[in-house]
Amino acid sequence: MKWRHEHDAVDIVIVGAGAAGGVLAKELSEAGLSVVVLDAGPWRDPQKDFASDELSMRSLAWEDTRIVDVTEPFGVERHNSGKGIGGGTQNFTGVFLRFHESDFKAKSIDGVGDDWPIHYKDLEPYYSRIEKEIAVSGPRHFPWGNFKGPYPYPERDPLSPNAYLFQKGCEALGIQSAVTPLAILSAPFEGRPPCTNRGFCIEVCMPNAKFSTLIVHIPKAVQAGAEIPPNCMVTQIEVDKEGHISGVLFVNQGNTYRQRAKTVIISAHVVETSRLLLHSAPPQFPDGLANSSGWVGRAIMTHSSNDVYAKFEQEVRLYKGTPVLASTQDFYETDPRRGFARGYTIHSHGSRPIGMAQGISKSSHEPIWGTQLRQIMLDYNYYGRLTMVGEVLPQWGNHISLSDEKDGNGMPRASVTFHYGGNDLKLIDHAVENMKLILKAAGGEVAHVVSDTQHLMGGCRMGNDPATSVVNSYGQSHDIPNLFICDASLFVTSSGGNPTNTVMALAARTADYIIDLACS
Repeated sequence: MKWRHEHDAVDIVIVGAGAAGGVLAKELSEAGLSVVVLDAGPWRDPQKDFASDELSMRSLAWEDTRIVDVTEPFGVERHNSGKGIGGGTQNFTGVFLRFHESDFKAKSIDGVGDDWPIHYKDLEPYYSRIEKEIAVSGPRHFPWGNFKGPYPYPERDPLSPNAYLFQKGCEALGIQSAVTPLAILSAPFEGRPPCTNRGFCIEVCMPNAKFSTLIVHIPKAVQAGAEIPPNCMVTQIEVDKEGHISGVLFVNQGNTYRQRAKTVIISAHVVETSRLLLHSAPPQFPDGLANSSGWVGRAIMTHSSNDVYAKFEQEVRLYKGTPVLASTQDFYETDPRRGFARGYTIHSHGSRPIGMAQGISKSSHEPIWGTQLRQIMLDYNYYGRLTMVGEVLPQWGNHISLSDEKDGNGMPRASVTFHYGGNDLKLIDHAVENMKLILKAAGGEVAHVVSDTQHLMGGCRMGNDPATSVVNSYGQSHDIPNLFICDASLFVTSSGGNPTNTVMALAARTADYIIDLACS
C-alpha cells in the first residue's frame, strides 16, 4: 500500500470517517493542517454501490463479532455504527434534533445521572453552523427545547400516511406534534436533489437527498488536502518514551503499516473507541490510554427504542415516505407525577417488510413464526408504527471491556455488558402506554409491542475532573494532551432525542479548539 503521507508525521490522524470524523477532517484540513483519516471500511459510490434493498445494505453496519452480556434486545452491530467512509451517517434515519438545556444538567436539575461540563449555549452556534451547512429541513416553529426554529430549509411536505395518523392521534389526545427536523433535503442544495420519498433512508439514500459525511464533508476534506485511504483498520495507538502519542498502526489487506502523527483523534464510535484505547496499553499506561480515571469503556448508554404496531382498517403502507416525518417531545422533560426522571421523544416511524417481520416475531413471550407470522404480514399494508427514543441513565456497570477472544488482526474482541436500571424501565412503560393511546386515538387496534434499543453513547465521558472523566469538554485526554476523542463516547448522559446533531456539533467545537491550539 502506498499513500502520500507514508513517511511523514502529519499534523492530525483521525480514526473513523463517520459523523464526527467527517466534520473534523473537513474543518482541520481547510484550516491548513495535514490530515490523514483512517477508516476500517471501503469508499462507496452511492450510484454504484448502494441498493434499495433491506438485506444487502445491512453490510453498511459494523458486523464484526462482539461478545455481549445483556438482558435487553441489544444488537450492538445495529446502533448506527457504520463501517466505511461516512460511517453511520450512511444508514441513519436523518432525524436531526438538538439536545435541550436540561440534557446537559440532569444532575443539577433532576438529581440523576451527571452534569456535562458544558451548557447548551456552548453548542448553540455549532448546532446552527452544522444545520446550515447540510441544509436541515424542519418546521418554522418547533415547540420544545431551546431552539424554536425556523430551520434552514422548509419542513417536508407531504408527509407519510403513518405520520398523518400519528398527528391525528396526538391532536385527539391534546398532545403537541411537529414535523421532524431532518438532515434530508426538502429542496435542491449544492447539486443534490430534494427527497422523493423513496423511503430507504435507513438502508441508504441513492439520490443523495439525505445527508452523510460521505457526500458532504469528506469530499470537501479531500479537496482541502486530506488523505483518506479506505479499508484501514487501526489496531494500535503508539506512544513514545515521554508518554505522548506518536502515531498509529493500521492493517490494510493483511499488512500492517504505521502513520506517524503529532495529534491523534479517535472517532471510531463507542465500542471501537473504547476497545482501541484499552488495547493500546503501553508500559506507561498499563490500564489503557486515557484511562487513569478507570472510566474508559464505563457508563455506556443506549436509547430505549420500543416500537408499537397497530392495525388500521385503511391502508397505511409503512414503506411510503421518509421513515420519520412527525414527532412529539411533550414527554421529554421530567414530570415528578410520572414516578421516574427524564423523558423521551415519540416518532411516527415507517418500517419495511423484513424489518417489521423480524421485530414482531419476537414481540411477545411466545415467538411469532410460521403460519401466524405469514398471516400477519399479509396485512402489512394496514399497520402503523410508532417508536420511542427514551433516555437511559448512565451506570458504571454498563461497560465495554476486552474479551479473551481475538479477531483476525490479533486484537481482543470487545465485550459489551448492558442492563437497564429501574428508572429506565419505568420510562419505557410510560412511553409504550402513550404510544398505544395515540394509535388507538387515530383509529388503530394495537397489535404488537417490540422491545428494542438504538444509538450507543458514553464510554469516554467528558468532564472537568480527571478523576471522574476521560477527556475535557473538547475531547482532549486528561492524561495525554495530543490524544483526542470525538464521537458519541463523550456523552455524559443520553438525552431523550437522537444524537447525531450533537455528535457533529461537538466535532465542530473540537475542531475550532484544535485549530486555535495549532495557531497559538
